[in-house]
Amino acid sequence: MASNMKKYNTEELWRKDRDHNIHPWTNFASFKEEGSLVMSHAEGPYVYDSDGNQFIDGIGGLWCVNIGYGREEMADAIADQIKQIPYYSTFNHLTTPPAANLAAKLAELAPGSLNHVFFGTGGSMANDTAVRIIHFYFNRLGKKNKKKVIARTDGYHGSTYLAMSMTGVTFDHQGFDLAPDLVHHIPAPNCYRRPEGMTEEAFCDAKVADLENKILELGPENVACFIAEPIMGAGGVIVPPKGYHQKTREVCSKYDVLYISDEVVTGFGRLGHFFASEAVFGFEPDVITCAKGISSGYLPLSATILSEAIYDVISVPQAKGALFTHGFTYSGHPVVCAAGVKNIEIMERDDICGHVREVGPYFESQLKALLDYPIVGDVRGSHFMMCIENVADKQTKEIFPPEVAIGQRIAHHCQKRGLIVRPIAHLNVMSPPLILDRAQIDTMVSTLRQSIEATMSELKAEGLWSG
Repeated sequence: MASNMKKYNTEELWRKDRDHNIHPWTNFASFKEEGSLVMSHAEGPYVYDSDGNQFIDGIGGLWCVNIGYGREEMADAIADQIKQIPYYSTFNHLTTPPAANLAAKLAELAPGSLNHVFFGTGGSMANDTAVRIIHFYFNRLGKKNKKKVIARTDGYHGSTYLAMSMTGVTFDHQGFDLAPDLVHHIPAPNCYRRPEGMTEEAFCDAKVADLENKILELGPENVACFIAEPIMGAGGVIVPPKGYHQKTREVCSKYDVLYISDEVVTGFGRLGHFFASEAVFGFEPDVITCAKGISSGYLPLSATILSEAIYDVISVPQAKGALFTHGFTYSGHPVVCAAGVKNIEIMERDDICGHVREVGPYFESQLKALLDYPIVGDVRGSHFMMCIENVADKQTKEIFPPEVAIGQRIAHHCQKRGLIVRPIAHLNVMSPPLILDRAQIDTMVSTLRQSIEATMSELKAEGLWSG
């Protein structure tokens, strides 16, 4: 147990939370009985529950605690800013030092001509902002029919109304409405599920053709933008075939369709660079959206980063007295921006991106050793963004029925052994703090190995899998 951990009444907290707190992605079939595990303390890559049990945080909060927990200098920077000025509006041509400094720093870090920043408080907001500004951009150019958005099946872009409409994870749409006819989806570039015998190069060309064909089907004069994660996150850590982003970028440019690179997960070091679009995948988008790792989750912050070409259009007054009427109460919040500035300072000083580039391949190779288990069909991802796909039959790639809850079973066994991994249907996802060392990676992989073995034994005992 961490030495400075406070004492809590776990039962009281559990009850209050169960009775009054609506959680994201709640499983109401079990929540009212099981409630929530109360996490009360964190340090480095570890989190502790309110009874003092320690866990390696294999999911980094939610893809976001990149510099690790308990950084006193981060707490000091936040406290110092609160003492200076805790809040002021950025409406009406007002700003604060942290907002100005962070905007300039992001422009420095972003590739090419992406030099203009709009702040929000989460990835959903960043993506909504991107589309709203792009629509405004085309309106200003007199291309008022260019409104449609193309996204991808299994892409994840957030949970606000528009962001969830762009999200292509159909499981998340159950019972909820989407924006009708605004967003259109094309198939995910999932190499593991490509047709048998098809080369990766041919598969890439087919997925790029999906985009071009969809633009032509909708009419280029009607399509505003294409939104894509460099590596798809919550949809299964899907790594595209080599050259995919460069080729889809070329298709977008051909038809005057703007490219939004959703770097909410991949940004700020998870793949070893502050931004992955150009550094890892070799293309420059028109817009980058980011959140999560921008503040390492210490405070809610997001940014929509725009190219000079977009800014040059939207910054021309529409008419005398007209304003750019988009914004939020907490856009450019000084305390949150101070956390963003300090986060980047820590990452640069400690060369966290370099650490990820050095240790990430080790994490990948150790996890791939789990492929020796008959239920592990695929281990994929890059650096500190990884996924295990569990299957009932390795040859056919058939997955377990949903009621088996294979991902949840493995996650449960991991949790009992002191590791938090994320179950997504038949998948287990890992996105730990970027400070993880080789010994901690070894512990993670050893725990996963034990948990997979326990799960296979459990399935056999229950007659759900013959092996």
